[in-house]
Amino acid sequence: MKAKLTIKKLIEEAREFCKAESVYKNKELFGVTDGKAVGTFIEHKFKKHLDDKYLLTIGSSASGIDLPSDEIKTDIKVTSIKQPQSSCPFKDAKQKIYGLGYNLLVFVYDKTDNPQSKTATLNFVSCSFISKERSADYTTTYRLREMINDQANEADIIAYLQDKNIPADEITLAQLAEQILINPPEQGYLTISNALQWRLQYQRIVDLNKNVKGITKIVDNYKK
Repeated sequence: MKAKLTIKKLIEEAREFCKAESVYKNKELFGVTDGKAVGTFIEHKFKKHLDDKYLLTIGSSASGIDLPSDEIKTDIKVTSIKQPQSSCPFKDAKQKIYGLGYNLLVFVYDKTDNPQSKTATLNFVSCSFISKERSADYTTTYRLREMINDQANEADIIAYLQDKNIPADEITLAQLAEQILINPPEQGYLTISNALQWRLQYQRIVDLNKNVKGITKIVDNYKK
């Protein structure tokens, strides 16, 4: 009988997976330079690893996230240390301020090809679990929290959101400003760029060297 997957088990399995994969010689990934292809391959491999051991729900493209069950609600991201970033669906402008609405498990690898053995090794230099409460944009939340401390009013907040090109119309921005004053956002730790899809950048998480509630550094081997 398979055990039920929990966040604690997910983190433990991610740690073991990184350890094993960092020494594994991948024939399938030799010479592959497309980061998306590498990411998809590893993502599928990790999901299969989980599925072999645990009872879990694996998401479809329709559900939008990889592990959509209420108790896990986590999307898996795999990216290269050369440019640790990925994209995710744009739902609404609030995601930049209040977070994506789900957790992230971010694997960051450094890939090397061995021409002699015709294999690739992915050394996982960083792996982090980011709770949904920390998945907003760092600069936007930092500045909004600062403005609230400085007694900013609704007009100030709206002006700041407009200045930052938050993708929303005037009515939505006014509603958002009102919500921000009543319910200030948590400090986020992603860099989120506006696009048709959100562009998420993880360098701040990779570089993080202090304890932050809601961020678990599962693997932390990155050296600048």
